Amino acid sequence: MLPALPTSSSVHSNAQNLVFNFNSPWELKQVHAYLIKTNTPLSFLPLSRVASICALSTSFSYAHQIFVQIQKSPIVLWNSCLKSLAEGDFPFDAILFFYQLRQFDIKPDTFTCSFVLKACAAILDVRNGRIVHGYVEKHGFGWNLVVQNSILNLYALCGEMGVARLLFDKMPHRDIVSWNIMIAQLLKMGDVEEAYGLFRRMPERSVRSWTMMISGFVQCGKPKESIKLFMEMEGVGVQANEVTVVAVLAACADLCTLELGRRVHEYAKRSGFGKNIKVSNTLIDMYVKCGCLDDAKQVFDDMEERTVVSWSAMIVGLAMHGKAKEALKLFSKMVRIGMKPNGVTFIGILHACSHMRLIDKGHEFFTSMTRDYGIIPQIEHYGCMVDLLSRAGLLQDALNFITKMSIKPNAVVWGALLGGCKVHKNVELAEEATIHLAELDPLNDGYYVVLSNIYAEAGRWEDAARVRKLMKNRGVKKTPGCSSIAVDGVVHEFVAGQDNHPQAKEISQMWEKLLGEMKLRGYLPDTSVVLLDIEEKEKEKFLHRHSERLALCFGLLNTRDGEVIRIMKNLRVCEDCHVAFKFISEIIDREIIVRDRNRFHCFKDGSCSCLDYW
Repeated sequence: MLPALPTSSSVHSNAQNLVFNFNSPWELKQVHAYLIKTNTPLSFLPLSRVASICALSTSFSYAHQIFVQIQKSPIVLWNSCLKSLAEGDFPFDAILFFYQLRQFDIKPDTFTCSFVLKACAAILDVRNGRIVHGYVEKHGFGWNLVVQNSILNLYALCGEMGVARLLFDKMPHRDIVSWNIMIAQLLKMGDVEEAYGLFRRMPERSVRSWTMMISGFVQCGKPKESIKLFMEMEGVGVQANEVTVVAVLAACADLCTLELGRRVHEYAKRSGFGKNIKVSNTLIDMYVKCGCLDDAKQVFDDMEERTVVSWSAMIVGLAMHGKAKEALKLFSKMVRIGMKPNGVTFIGILHACSHMRLIDKGHEFFTSMTRDYGIIPQIEHYGCMVDLLSRAGLLQDALNFITKMSIKPNAVVWGALLGGCKVHKNVELAEEATIHLAELDPLNDGYYVVLSNIYAEAGRWEDAARVRKLMKNRGVKKTPGCSSIAVDGVVHEFVAGQDNHPQAKEISQMWEKLLGEMKLRGYLPDTSVVLLDIEEKEKEKFLHRHSERLALCFGLLNTRDGEVIRIMKNLRVCEDCHVAFKFISEIIDREIIVRDRNRFHCFKDGSCSCLDYW
């Protein structure tokens, strides 16, 4: 019995099965032959698959002939392939393919140009980008805004900002994308003023425009401007996204503006960003830096998923707040659940060891970094170890550690040794550390001041004066002590010795009242911290005008009873202010949190969280 002849529908079904299964030009030719033999239309072929398989092969012309036979616009099909190449892992293939199109006289269109420009931007290939730019101008594609923005983006990404600015200024039409490209690259180059100038000129702004500028201010160390811009953004009704929230929270962390940070946190929860890992990580950092360790821990505990950044932020926060035991305990838990620590994690752990004087444990962790986790110690880790040894008074061990470092010590490392020399009054090693610091960071006033103070404490007034004179000759100015406090969302700054504040009289009266109470409880001003050769009474007056005391009195005058007072200082808290704040916390029965250059001090009931070791 003869087999049944295939019906027309079965032929088409077989053809469809075949045409979707070829993976090479050779298999394509087999399928093509089968379609001709069975009189099946070429339209059965998946043309995008034909293009992708033949694009960068010797069968390119073969595929092109198929497209012509079907009377499809070849460039549309090739563009689909070009787009995939440009957005794939090997964008240079898109550039090669563009030249292949030109070799076969296939005229590109605006889509072709935008795709190949995207590929050039991905690998920062400005040379080929210029060739495509020339093609655009030659064929009159300059009217297309997408193409113009692609060219603009290419030059900006490749650092050709002069060319980019010239092109931007000559563009007959610009959209938000055009402005954002210029602003983004100016911010990337650190030219925040020029970027802000463009931002102000924008006829229309997207949330991306606002967010870039807010983030730019944070990254260049201008958190006040960042928060001010965020307030303006809210005022015009633009809704923040996750990236905006992260940037604003970072600014709140820098300025210790807890009230705004809490408000942004609430907004994030209402908007569904609360579970975003980046938002949560930044919230932990913000609460830590605002002195709200319990809030940071709550965010950490509520996270459904944690990254190494989450764990590290919490460990560093605990260490900064003097909760070294808790930091070590959390690290153990982190390792136990299989989360691999990174370099930042170990910075937190080494800080914790430093604040607990755990010398052996610190050495153990430092060794463990490389031995157990393959983390090569960076300069920050070496700095932590020198700080650990120096704080504990092991100054010679710290110096030996520095001389054996596998990388060249920087100013931070020598500065840690110098700080230990001040605490333990070692003039000889302080002089050696300063020699290196003078070479590595000659304009840093802090090192000169510390050395001058060490001389003064030793009664070597001529040497102290010589250092001060050296600072003057080199044009190095001493950074004045500055403290800030946020009240009702407004940040108030106080500089040491300031007496021009609108509430200066009330602040002075408040201090005199506190001083009287303190002396009744046994407080004696430690004028030894005033390292100037002046009368004792003048030294006391000098002490009373320290910036953190002014900020504290202002806070007491302008906050509610029982409210925690949070102060941020740019320098290390002096020993006398530290003693005074312990007395005051007991007198007013309030918690005072001071974030100085080194760490947090939580004054409560007459004691400090640092246990007088900072």
